Amino acid sequence: MALFDHTIKELEEKLHNNEITVEDLVAESYKRIEEVDDQIHAFLTLNEADAKAKAKALDNAKDHGASLFGMPAGIKDNIMTKGLRTTCASQFLDNFEDPLYDATVMQKLNNEKIVTVGKLNMDEFAMGSSNENSSYTGARNPWNTDHVPGGSSGGSAAAVAAGEVLFSLGSDTGGSIRQPAAFCGVVGMKPTYGRVSRFGLVAFASSLDQIGPITRTVEDNARVLEVIAGHDKMDATSANVDVPKYTQSLTNDVKGLKIAVPKEYLAEGVNPEVKEAVMNALKVYESLGATWEEVSLPHSKYAVATYYLLSSSEASANLARFDGVRYGVRSENADNMIDMFKMSRSEGFGKEVKRRIMLGTFALSSGYYDAYYKKAQKVRTLIKNDFDKIFEDYDVVIGPTTPTPAFKVGEKINDPLTMYANDILTIPVNLAGVPGISVPCGFSENGLPIGLQIIGKHFDESTVYRTAHAFEQATDYHTKRPQIGGAK
Repeated sequence: MALFDHTIKELEEKLHNNEITVEDLVAESYKRIEEVDDQIHAFLTLNEADAKAKAKALDNAKDHGASLFGMPAGIKDNIMTKGLRTTCASQFLDNFEDPLYDATVMQKLNNEKIVTVGKLNMDEFAMGSSNENSSYTGARNPWNTDHVPGGSSGGSAAAVAAGEVLFSLGSDTGGSIRQPAAFCGVVGMKPTYGRVSRFGLVAFASSLDQIGPITRTVEDNARVLEVIAGHDKMDATSANVDVPKYTQSLTNDVKGLKIAVPKEYLAEGVNPEVKEAVMNALKVYESLGATWEEVSLPHSKYAVATYYLLSSSEASANLARFDGVRYGVRSENADNMIDMFKMSRSEGFGKEVKRRIMLGTFALSSGYYDAYYKKAQKVRTLIKNDFDKIFEDYDVVIGPTTPTPAFKVGEKINDPLTMYANDILTIPVNLAGVPGISVPCGFSENGLPIGLQIIGKHFDESTVYRTAHAFEQATDYHTKRPQIGGAK
């Protein structure tokens, strides 16, 4: 029994009919990890003893009423898990073995009886687009291990694509769920900002970060979001908005749906194979009764510069707490307190984290705040207004998730600006705070997945899921499986 041959619903039925046990599911998950994870490096920490003990307890309890009962899951390593090592893939938190509390999303998942298999690889403190910034070892793409899985939630996407877990949680600040989902041929949802509590998520950029699910199918994704979404008094940015039953919106009916296709999303720089896959997807929607028109998001060209000024500024403030005093690794080479601060941060943080702290500190400094940070906030408002205007006349915005399929390991790591530009199609969604999902929509000539991005109105994940599910059911891209070690 391979996990990636079944959906959550199918496995629930097997559990209910006593055809399998939770112990079977968990054993299969760890068996798969043992078989393939030395090639893809999706996991940083495994939770095997506790997971198997919980599986046994769940089998004895037989509480099949829980929404995700017994489902093996992987959790991105910047989400707090009580008693389970949480490192953010940084040497600074290498010794953070025993967090004292669960993130709100973990409390919600545990209430629904999931089994946490382990913590997943990522770019250090979620800063990166390829997973090469992990301070341990970078994760690899299960379709071809010469290629990156995307980032920062690269481990989260790779683990699902490789069948190691049934679903995973990632975090998305500028595309860090959708981009790796596209690269790995899985489904990744970035919910509306405020839809899911950020309490217990180690902050990168607080006005942009959002936790979301990565799965193999749209229905599985909707089921997980139903569980983790909702208001949380522990998060001041959490929206007090009702959470619909997203699975009820999966009707396959998109007749009359009005789709906007921004010309900027298919402009120069987008790989011809990616553009062709998106155009073919639009033909599928036409066959299903939807209509589409080309529109313009004129301020999207400023999105990358705006994002890196704002996110780096917020990162500079958020990462100030890591000083070697309260938690994390403390330098052993310091002779006094000031040196201890400086040396702990210098030794603990990697190059990309330091780069963004320096950029953010500069943008927030006296004399530059108005010229950079304040102006970036104004441009952010213009980008949000562009989306608001489009959504007056259209139901969803559709385009590619990424300009290219997954690039090779080492291809862009020494060129930060080119790496940053890889997020050009996902960043506007975070700046505007709207929901966006990536679903598989094709393959490149060399067998790498291509992602279709569907963007919706604030708190209208239901329409996004309905649109994504209709396309998924009309095609077979989601049924394809990667060949670990290389696409064949």
